[in-house]
Amino acid sequence: MRIHCKVVVIAVCFGVFLLLYFLGGNAADDPLLREVAEEEEKKKEEESNSSRRSHSEFARDVAAKFAKKSSVEEPLQGRKQGKAIKRGVNAKSKPRNIVGRPLTKRKRAEDVMHLAVVACGNRLDETLTMVKSALLFSFKKITFHIFAEDPLAPQFEKRLNQWPRSMSAKFQYRIYPITFSVGNADEWKKLFKPCAAQRLFLPVILKDVESLLYVDTDVLFLRPMDDIWSFLKSFNSTQLAAMAPEHEVPKIGWYSRFARHPFYGVTGVNSGVMLMNLTRIRSTLFKNSMIPSGLSWENILHPLYQKYKNHITWGDQDLLNIIFHYNPECLFIFPCQWNYRPDHCMYGSNCKGAEEEGVSILHGNRGVYHDDKQPAFRVVYDAIRDFPFEDNMFQSLFYPIQTKFLDTVNTLCGRIPQVFLKQIEKTMRKAFDDKVVRHVKHN
Repeated sequence: MRIHCKVVVIAVCFGVFLLLYFLGGNAADDPLLREVAEEEEKKKEEESNSSRRSHSEFARDVAAKFAKKSSVEEPLQGRKQGKAIKRGVNAKSKPRNIVGRPLTKRKRAEDVMHLAVVACGNRLDETLTMVKSALLFSFKKITFHIFAEDPLAPQFEKRLNQWPRSMSAKFQYRIYPITFSVGNADEWKKLFKPCAAQRLFLPVILKDVESLLYVDTDVLFLRPMDDIWSFLKSFNSTQLAAMAPEHEVPKIGWYSRFARHPFYGVTGVNSGVMLMNLTRIRSTLFKNSMIPSGLSWENILHPLYQKYKNHITWGDQDLLNIIFHYNPECLFIFPCQWNYRPDHCMYGSNCKGAEEEGVSILHGNRGVYHDDKQPAFRVVYDAIRDFPFEDNMFQSLFYPIQTKFLDTVNTLCGRIPQVFLKQIEKTMRKAFDDKVVRHVKHN
């Protein structure tokens, strides 16, 4: 009986358990309970979305604060940069771009140098050798302004166009006829040497050129033209041209002993190498001995020539000496190594600048490139004339000059080979370092 009762109790409990189990499973499918569950899920999703929105809003706030901070810091940076931003066209626009553009344009303008030469008669080869020497050592591009007689013009064009592309990429050239804007053209043309007076009219003819280096055809560059071009930056507010003295020793100078007209300074100046700020020359009124008021460059040339034509020996150079005698504040003086002539060594060495630094520009006046009177000058001229453009400069230019100088030691100029060789060796080494050593290191 007791066992029977226990079985009944166990069965009842099991039945109750089954009943509760089935009731619980059906309750989970009940619609009301399902709505409650979905509402709770929506609440969870809204909470997560709101938390995301709060994070994004927080990020926007932070970004806005940083933007305000940067806008406050920009003028501070402008104060730190100082001059750079003041050079910009518009201070409100981006300073880096605005500052960069005008500087780039200015650099491009300065990268082109202008060189003028006047060639008449048999000066074709001599002029081309001068042009070649300028290109061999210079870094910036050069525009050559070649004033030539009509028969020479096509010959210049033909020869220059035959030069290799590696060289022609470094220069441009323009060929002009011989013209004189005032006075009698035939009279000007015969003044001193054929066509030499043309240089007096360069400021009038080359109106679109701001600065210019004029050289005679018998000039050779032994260092970059860039170096003499940089003297333009040394001009003060009144200086508009630069030349070297005619001589270093007044006792043996030509002007100090024989001149019958006014001249610059103690020994006069030589016009074979003349650096000019043409813009200043065109805008200046020059003092003179003819009228109380000043005269412009174009208007002073002919009356000055008419007054002194019976007293001048060296033509246009004498006229320049007269102009700068009355206007000394307008002239900048080169050291003698920038216009080194036979006079600096044929009576004994008297150019200390060349002794210390070497010759920078060699001026072979007196026809010394074409005779045996000063073989030291001719050695340099022949070596540059015969140098193949794309050869090694040390092997095909410097060493031949060095070797041939041994044959000139019996002359006064040949006794000081270091004067002729020092600067050209230094220039070649610098060119070698820039074009070869740095290129190899870069690669």
